[in-house]
Amino acid sequence: MLSGQLYDCGDPELLELWHRAKDLVRDYNRADSGNLAEKERILDALLGGRGRNLWITPPFFVDYGCHIYLGDNCEINMNCVFLDDNRIVIGKNALIAPCVQIYTAFHPAHPADRFGPPGEDGSFSFCRTLTAPVTIGDNVWIGGGAVIMPGVTIGDNVVIGAGSVVTKDIPSDTVAFGNPCRVVRENRPAEADKEELP
Repeated sequence: MLSGQLYDCGDPELLELWHRAKDLVRDYNRADSGNLAEKERILDALLGGRGRNLWITPPFFVDYGCHIYLGDNCEINMNCVFLDDNRIVIGKNALIAPCVQIYTAFHPAHPADRFGPPGEDGSFSFCRTLTAPVTIGDNVWIGGGAVIMPGVTIGDNVVIGAGSVVTKDIPSDTVAFGNPCRVVRENRPAEADKEELP
């Protein structure tokens, strides 16, 4: 799965990991809002790795959890979906707005490649899947409802506009938005703009 080769989502080892993650996410989403110690305990068990000062507002949804790595000072708002069938690596100081979706999984386009031949009783097995990792740099703000597609790398100091669908890499120090997401300008401190005024 992590190598990006075609794999079976119904593999028993993967299903065990998947069910474990779903139980941990259920517990996180149902934990008392002020019970920070319990939330920290669950995140330590769920995530592959995390820095200091992580804040995730429930509900939060993952596939496996153990392939998600977050840097220091990250904030993830409510209703975010991280399908971590491959690695999702997010740097420090990230702001992830509500309803952001990060996908690492995708399927073959042709149904015969997705499912293979039907069984003797006409049933289909789990669909076959491919993956590609997502990497997000430091100091990135991803606006509400944005979708990050498999294999995308987003550089440092980037803003992704709300509702964007990010299908290709976004370079550092830029503001990008749209469907498909495109760079619209450099991302510079407000003071830099003031210095250019006549």
